[in-house]
Amino acid sequence: MRTHTKETQATVTPAKAIQFLMEGNRRFQNNLKANRNLLQQVNETSDGQFPFATILSCIDSRVSAELVFDQGLGDIFSIRIAGNFANEDILGSMEFASKVAGTKLILVLGHSHCGAIKGACDDVKLGNLTTMLAKLKPAVEAVHLSGERSSKNADFVQAVADKNIDLTIANIRKNSPVLREMEQNGEIAIVGGMYDIHTGEVIFHLNEEMTEKIDDLMAIAS
Repeated sequence: MRTHTKETQATVTPAKAIQFLMEGNRRFQNNLKANRNLLQQVNETSDGQFPFATILSCIDSRVSAELVFDQGLGDIFSIRIAGNFANEDILGSMEFASKVAGTKLILVLGHSHCGAIKGACDDVKLGNLTTMLAKLKPAVEAVHLSGERSSKNADFVQAVADKNIDLTIANIRKNSPVLREMEQNGEIAIVGGMYDIHTGEVIFHLNEEMTEKIDDLMAIAS
């Protein structure tokens, strides 16, 4: 599998970018890898990079985007922060990735049993972590489930992780006019996904229109 070039990147649509990630995650789940020469990709990206997607994920050591989506050098921009939320610096990074470098997709990737989410649920206080976890509190407050509102309640933790993805996407659209306009013009898509640390599967959060586009692409591919 060769590295993306300016020409191949230009042919990628937002739906196609999601398809690439879905196919890569399927390979990962089946313990398969695309045949690629990483040293060759080092040479091919030495004068430029043309990634097709930008992925915002948690720092969790089990959720490396390049691995779980079976991608090589030059394929994706990977932004990582505990709790996969978007602050001003991350929004700026996304704007560079999309508007300047040409990626067609922004994926906000959460994961099951997230330690940052558990810390926010438990109102953990620890140095700079306190300020960071405060960014996740809106998701905690927005979830209303019966039972204990702490990390001891696995259903509550998962619901907060799902809500955090939704709120992060809303935050991206609200606070980045650049990305909002690109999405409205169909240049990019902004979607969510949840990685299951038990199975390695990523479940994408897609609207009906995007789901239909992906189904059409999958039908053609098969």
